[in-house]
Amino acid sequence: MAWRSPEGGRKRREEMVRTQIERRGVRDERVLEAMRRVPREVYVGADDIENAFHDGPLPIGCGQTISQPYIVAYMTEMLAIKPRDRVLEIGTGSGYQTAVLAELAAEVFTIEIVEELARTAETRLREQGYANVRFRTGDGSLGWLEAAPFDAIMVTAAPERTPDGLVAQLADGGRMIAPVGAYDQHLLLATKRGERIERRELIGVRFVPMTGRIREEP
Repeated sequence: MAWRSPEGGRKRREEMVRTQIERRGVRDERVLEAMRRVPREVYVGADDIENAFHDGPLPIGCGQTISQPYIVAYMTEMLAIKPRDRVLEIGTGSGYQTAVLAELAAEVFTIEIVEELARTAETRLREQGYANVRFRTGDGSLGWLEAAPFDAIMVTAAPERTPDGLVAQLADGGRMIAPVGAYDQHLLLATKRGERIERRELIGVRFVPMTGRIREEP
């Protein structure tokens, strides 16, 4: 089934931002404008186009989901991305969060472990004109060592504990946000300050589990 934009797509995105995101406290205007610009409807399945603007996650195949708009905006705001930042994303998924990051950062490095999702997301993002995104198919829990350090890291699947291997790939002053936990998950914001890591627990969430080598670690 060929992709088609739902009627009034831009207007519906603006309403989504106003009612689901601004009203819940997201204030960073760069993030809000990115959420208005990126056509969320492009990054959902053909059968879910009319649900693209709803306040909830949607399946994207292969047992994965696209996060609800508020969570995408909230996590992005908490990373405080600057125009010159280099960002690592773990879990490309549909490519929607990748596109939002690419609107804000100088470079985005994104890794997806599911090959089918990785191929589809790369096609979508290239069609949308994002030339500042680099793609890798593989184990995101290992990060992208040769491209490190990163100013920000976004993790969109949940490890059971803090992914210290990813934290180690942050630049000084860099931030990482990740859902952490097996059952009771919360967002963790980690900031690197020299040799010290500041950790801050944020809101409760529910993400799919992170797969890869991290699942084998004791």
